[in-house]
Amino acid sequence: MEPTHLFELVIAMFLAIIALQYAAHRLGLPPSVALLTGGALLAFVPGLPAISVDPELVLVIFLPPLLMDGAWAIALARLRRHMIGIASLAVGAVLFTCAVVAVVAHLIFPSLPWAACAALGAIVAPPDAVSARAVLERVRLPRRLQILLEGESLLNDASGLVLFRFAVAAAATGAFSAGEAVGSFLVLALGGAVVGVVVGTAWVKLVRRLGDEYLIIAATVLLGWISYLLGELLHVSGVIATVTTGLIASWHQHTVFSAATRMRGTSFWTVMIFLMEASVFTLIGLSLRDVVERGGGLTTVIATMGLPMLAILVTLVVARFAWIFASDLVIRFCAALGVTRAQPLGAGGATVLSWAGVRGVITLALALSLPEGFPGRDFILATSFAVILGTVLVQGTTLGRVIAWARLVETETERARLTMSQAEAAMAQAQFGTVQSLAYDAEGKLIHPQLLERYQRRATAIVDYAERTAHYIPVLHAHFDVILEAVATGRRELIRLHRAGDIDDETLDELERDLDLEELSAISAKA
Repeated sequence: MEPTHLFELVIAMFLAIIALQYAAHRLGLPPSVALLTGGALLAFVPGLPAISVDPELVLVIFLPPLLMDGAWAIALARLRRHMIGIASLAVGAVLFTCAVVAVVAHLIFPSLPWAACAALGAIVAPPDAVSARAVLERVRLPRRLQILLEGESLLNDASGLVLFRFAVAAAATGAFSAGEAVGSFLVLALGGAVVGVVVGTAWVKLVRRLGDEYLIIAATVLLGWISYLLGELLHVSGVIATVTTGLIASWHQHTVFSAATRMRGTSFWTVMIFLMEASVFTLIGLSLRDVVERGGGLTTVIATMGLPMLAILVTLVVARFAWIFASDLVIRFCAALGVTRAQPLGAGGATVLSWAGVRGVITLALALSLPEGFPGRDFILATSFAVILGTVLVQGTTLGRVIAWARLVETETERARLTMSQAEAAMAQAQFGTVQSLAYDAEGKLIHPQLLERYQRRATAIVDYAERTAHYIPVLHAHFDVILEAVATGRRELIRLHRAGDIDDETLDELERDLDLEELSAISAKA
């Protein structure tokens, strides 16, 4: 394909993404479902060239920034608090699911070598970070379940990749060592963490010295790729390196970013991540044509592989349910004996956590990276795609209903000690204390009376609001509605002045930015 044609295809894909995202919004569907289905339909449009996805390139382009974004947004304190549960899902559940799928695959196809069955298990075992984000952003979960799913999706790719590499190597050599596999995983994980710490620390020092906000944003955008590529170059886990770097950067960004850098960087980053997430699902859909052609056509694939693929998909779901419910039973037993203070999830929470195991780009990339001539390659590739379709289209669309059925409630231990209103009151009191100390000159003369009065009035009002929030909410909504109307009126007048030639572009930009900040502040306060 000519480079210009490839670029035209990319632009067409972005336009399709916008249309599919809009359609999903109008129809009330998860965007991932619309994008995956739309990409699959587009794959069979007459005249459209077949899309052949390079798995290594997909991982390098999409995985680092998406992992970085997940690590950036995760709650670090809750991540530490629930690390045992996350490790159980990211390592234990992946190992268990891989083993169960391998056994079922060998029962279905006794002629398929155990190493190939294990490779299939490793490919489909880890739920995907991108798919998990796409599902979770449309539902509300208790904080404990949210952090378990987010943490699992960030860390389980490393487990799946290690298992996959050992399974492929075992298929090629006919030898496998469990001890070597465990040792290799520990080296990869610890090495990746070290690389992540080094890169994250270097980023913090660099950002403090750059000074220019656009250079800071550019350095931050490149951070995930740098960490991932350096980790892979040193033969350790690029996934763990990227996640570790993201956690360090997230922790320090509150102190090293200016307000302008944070606002502009967040806007750019949000759009970039949106396009990348949407592109992943669209590319998965577009890859369907290649998968079907490899299997001899859609009719042949369904006739010869339909039931085995369904059996693997059901096995995958059942294995996750079995692991999570068994783990919850162990927690309940240990809590009854007083061994741990951890509370079990309960049937509802365990069901939601089990049903949220959606697969995506990692599964597809690993399947496509199988070498030509690998035993059962066509079956593994078709099954991997069926697993992605089944989990995204079925679990992704019904997770909201499962959550509603479970009637989950937030536990007291997961609630923050202060509400947002109480935190605002504490912040306002601290600000008033600073203004009060600086409002007088060396002789004790009041030199900033208006500032002092303003911050005192604000601190008093916010404390009163925190104590009587329910009483003030209707009044505040009406208050900020008026502010938003005033901002809209000011914006119309500003544009009229510019169109009439009474003000120049620089004045328009400056005053429009002030209006934008005022509007965002009012919308945030009203929410």
